[in-house]
Amino acid sequence: MVQPDKLRSARSLAAIDGDAMRYGGSIRPNVGERWLILAVLFLARTAMAFQFQAVAALSSFAVAGFGIDYGQLGLLIGLYLLPGVVIAYPGGLLGRHFGDKRIALIGMTLMVVGGLLTAAEDYPTVLAGRLTSGAGAVLVNVLLTKMTTDWFVGREIGTALALLVSSWPIGIGLALVVLPGLAARASFAAALASTAAVAALVLMLIAAIYRVPPIAPSPAPSNAKARLRLSRRELGLVSLAGGVWMLFNVGYVLVVSFGPALLMSHGLSQRDAGFATSLVSWAVTVTIPLGGVLVDRVGHPTIVMMASLAAFGLSTLLVPTAPSPALMTVVGAVAGLPVGAMMVLPAEVLRPPNRAAGMGVFFTWYYAGMALLTPIGGILRDASGAHGAPLLLAGGLQLVAIAVLALLRLATAHHTIETRPG
Repeated sequence: MVQPDKLRSARSLAAIDGDAMRYGGSIRPNVGERWLILAVLFLARTAMAFQFQAVAALSSFAVAGFGIDYGQLGLLIGLYLLPGVVIAYPGGLLGRHFGDKRIALIGMTLMVVGGLLTAAEDYPTVLAGRLTSGAGAVLVNVLLTKMTTDWFVGREIGTALALLVSSWPIGIGLALVVLPGLAARASFAAALASTAAVAALVLMLIAAIYRVPPIAPSPAPSNAKARLRLSRRELGLVSLAGGVWMLFNVGYVLVVSFGPALLMSHGLSQRDAGFATSLVSWAVTVTIPLGGVLVDRVGHPTIVMMASLAAFGLSTLLVPTAPSPALMTVVGAVAGLPVGAMMVLPAEVLRPPNRAAGMGVFFTWYYAGMALLTPIGGILRDASGAHGAPLLLAGGLQLVAIAVLALLRLATAHHTIETRPG
């Protein structure tokens, strides 16, 4: 009997092969060019993570400079992702109508403007800057996966997407290592302004290098409007998948955002605490592709996801009682393993014509949770007076993610049984 997880993987591969046939072999001659374009897209997502993490990496400077509490700090962190609640879904449609490159350039421009606004001295202007740059980041983010797929579908698509996903923890790790030192040598404002400089560099690279692949995918036929509508079942299942992804990412962001303050409460400097917390991101970067290999070789992605989420949650719960660079590395190592399998979840529950709309729903859950749950970590920190409270929340969210994943698998298994012939 075919195992359910292996059947899901086979269906996903079949869907990808079908996409490859629509593209044909036209991209094959452009081997060097497509990897150069992937490098530019990788840098774009790295710049997003670098800018997102800037406030958390400079948490002690922000709290002291603006005279804010940790609840307001959490708001400042999560505000970057709040625009995604309303922009994620229509962002892909804008790319379809006006061109991916044009919308990506607009998004990068907003990141530059917002980054410059965050270098202001007053808290309200910084809030406006985070909203502006966050809106630009959302526009870029919703298009990056599509732009990568356009160039790699049927050709190393798994490797390309794994590399693209790895850019996020790299950007976070760089912010944790680079920005505290820059703020100490120059100023808090200069460190925040550096995120605008990085975004401006990527803006120029996209403008100069990115182009539409030689043969782009065919647009949907005009009579496909009904098929492009998500069914109630698809909406429910992709929402569960988005819930798993959202809970996982909120936990990860809470660790890297409030980890430095926790470590500083144990006597580390801002710089050393940032470096120790960055070990989470560097470990995640290594284990994301390893998790993909594990699923490919061993199979059973559901078991891999549940075991990894459990290990991530339990190790995070230990950090407040015994914080150390070694434990932070363990947290990152186990956190990276389920990423690839989680990113496949939407494809498992969506019909191919509905992937664009379904991914909009998927990312809307992600952005909503990131924007609304991240500040709760700071609120718990202020209410309890415990620096480890946000990490306890992060660990608990992973256990909730396991429950949501189990619900998703039960729902898909129930549907399979109902629709099986005979």
